Amino acid sequence: MKKKKLLICGATGFIGRNLAEYFSERVEYEVFGTYFKSEPYNNEKIKMVYADLRNNEAVRKTINGKDIVIQAAATTSGSKDIVTRPYIHVTDNAVMNSLILREVFDQGIKHFIFPSCTIMYQPSEIPLKEEDFNANDEIIGNYFGAGWTKVYTEKMCEFFSRLGRTKHTVIRHSNVYGPYDKFDLEHSHVFGATMTKVLNSKDGKITVWGTGEEKRDLLYVGDLVNFIELSINNQQDKFKLYNLGCGKAISVRGLVEKIIDISNKDIRLEYDASKPTIKSSISIDSSKAKEELSWKPLISLEEGIKKTMDWYNKNINS
Repeated sequence: MKKKKLLICGATGFIGRNLAEYFSERVEYEVFGTYFKSEPYNNEKIKMVYADLRNNEAVRKTINGKDIVIQAAATTSGSKDIVTRPYIHVTDNAVMNSLILREVFDQGIKHFIFPSCTIMYQPSEIPLKEEDFNANDEIIGNYFGAGWTKVYTEKMCEFFSRLGRTKHTVIRHSNVYGPYDKFDLEHSHVFGATMTKVLNSKDGKITVWGTGEEKRDLLYVGDLVNFIELSINNQQDKFKLYNLGCGKAISVRGLVEKIIDISNKDIRLEYDASKPTIKSSISIDSSKAKEELSWKPLISLEEGIKKTMDWYNKNINS
């Protein structure tokens, strides 16, 4: 059997590493992964390639000869940077995505997959569908730059799909969490920051940024990986955009309390309204993914917290 050559851009990142490790165990794939600022890890089943994906020649060499490209490389960080330095999520990401998409087209790659996000949606108390995004609406303040950069890349995928050489999949996933997430407090999102604070609490209390009232739709990373495999095997159309989430949101306060409960620690909560936080509530309707690709999230939030906590204790706290 001839193996499919699968390239994961950003294979040292959170989503990229989970994808690389999963597909490296599938006999039908030969897996390649790029790294740039982070050191490569040792996995004999993954061919690690150094590449600055903002450089056209590096992009050309890295993509050459591949069958499938998953673009998981990005300049990313947590709510602190989104509030204080929102511009860092714009320029580099626009440049690398533009270069990669053009090269994917020029080389006739069979399938391109882009994990986007849901920050372009308006806050909502009901689960949002793909068509609920309205380009005439103002993207919520601190997400303006990153949100429109994501939309630009999504439209680039649609544009190149219309030229007919490559199948494109865009995934608007909700807040993803799990092993290999960012857990340092400077760059982590709410889940990673909370996990770190709870498991490293020494004085029986932790401080939550903001009021804890904002809500998030949380998706375990393994469910995202599962969807990507389904799209590779079953998507027929040249372009598809899918929402991916659990369909319900939990408040930051509720999430923190749940993590504390599962940790079996006695911890008191304090809230610091002066710290950076993004006041929005979003949940995602994934019915399209279910109807077309038979996908649904398999890992409950409680199980996902336990899995992530076990991984954290074995790989970070150890």
